[in-house]
Amino acid sequence: MGTPRVTQAEARPAFYALAPGGWRDYVTLLHPPYTAWHLSYVVIGACLAPKLYEGRLVAAAAAFFLALGVSAHALDELSGRPLQTRIPRNVLIVLAIVPLVGAVAIGIAGAVAFDWWLLVFVGVGAALVPVYNLELFGGAIHTGWGFALAWGAFPLLTGYFACAGTITWVALLAATYATLTSYVQRVLSTPVRHLRRRVAQVEGTIRLRDGETEPVTRETLAAAPERALKMLAAANVALAAALLVLRLT
Repeated sequence: MGTPRVTQAEARPAFYALAPGGWRDYVTLLHPPYTAWHLSYVVIGACLAPKLYEGRLVAAAAAFFLALGVSAHALDELSGRPLQTRIPRNVLIVLAIVPLVGAVAIGIAGAVAFDWWLLVFVGVGAALVPVYNLELFGGAIHTGWGFALAWGAFPLLTGYFACAGTITWVALLAATYATLTSYVQRVLSTPVRHLRRRVAQVEGTIRLRDGETEPVTRETLAAAPERALKMLAAANVALAAALLVLRLT
């Protein structure tokens, strides 16, 4: 007996996607668990600096929320509607441009107030959003390692530099951690996105040695990697929170 057919329309485009329409589309657009995951790198970087400057951390986190959480994700949705939101195209264009401008403004203000070398990070961040998300230059950095470096190592190094004014071996080692965990995110999420957004039907069975059979469905294929993604997101946020509490108390 075959497994039931699951159509593309019946599957949510992501495990965190809400029912389409209204304010729910804007929540879905933020990719909440992933945005929180990558903002945690900013916090981890800042907390590893010799001295934590709370104001600089808040500014850096706000800039990344605007650039990555809003602008980058709006650019993604403009390209093929992977999250199946009903947000008007003109609104998505505004969400792609205005928050990025705001993030750049925060960075420039920080450079003026703190260290002009911060402009290097501002420039790199402003370039990464369109280059990565629009797959410019033939998608040269739109790869697993490109993702890991852009949205793993870079936020952590920025958070560290914002407080320390330099990059040390501690920052580089922590950036390695951020790179590797972000790469794992990409490895786990890529097949899940394929299942949820492109696969129209899954059929098959697993035959066990004792003769029993188990069905192969979209849900069984996605369950383990999605559970791992949820736990990894929670783990990174918990680590960032622990370091922040340590530095503030």
